[in-house]
Amino acid sequence: MKADPFLFLRGTFYRWAQMWSQVGGDLCNAPQVLAVGDLHVDSFWHLAGSGSRMCWGVDDFDEAYPLPYTNDLVRLAVSIKIVADAGGLNIALKDGCDAILEGYRESLTDGGHPIVLAEHEPCLEKLGIQSLKQPDDFWEKLNQLPVIRDGLPKNAKQVLEKALPDPKMEYRVVRREAGLGSLGQQRFVAIANWEGGFLAREAKAMVPSACFVVRRTHGPSPILL
Repeated sequence: MKADPFLFLRGTFYRWAQMWSQVGGDLCNAPQVLAVGDLHVDSFWHLAGSGSRMCWGVDDFDEAYPLPYTNDLVRLAVSIKIVADAGGLNIALKDGCDAILEGYRESLTDGGHPIVLAEHEPCLEKLGIQSLKQPDDFWEKLNQLPVIRDGLPKNAKQVLEKALPDPKMEYRVVRREAGLGSLGQQRFVAIANWEGGFLAREAKAMVPSACFVVRRTHGPSPILL
């Protein structure tokens, strides 16, 4: 994070939550919604929707919290500025902001709906298929992780078995480290052989949004994912 401003933005949402009310000005008085919170240009990905349709949208709601709707828009624009300055995007900041506002207004007008790629965005669908390809060393690295013999939480075991094609199939569980803002949260991966190849399913421990800590909310802090 020290060497990359965008990674710093991604990994320190708690600091954004602390500073937002101090620097947001009138934007902080906008109507509240259940916001993504930690929104940025890498928060969007290709997802498997209902009926196995490939969709496109936000894929990370770990920091969901009731915030002014402007929080998500400003944070997304800030991430465009950072990535564009580093040469990662070929778009002017004004054009990026205009695209954000245009898309947001259109979504509100339409009532919001999934973006189904095969029907509406064939170009994005092609990119999505490419992005779903695993790195060449994906399975090699995953299989090198030590198998957990003891200490697998009961609820994690239940989630993993529910996600497998057959809950009675043989599998082994490893613990993996990943993420930036979520670095340190427990991640358990069940690895199995299924119809001639490897299959993996992951369960990640969830924690409440950093906004609960910043606002010193009393009582239990629900997870709003």
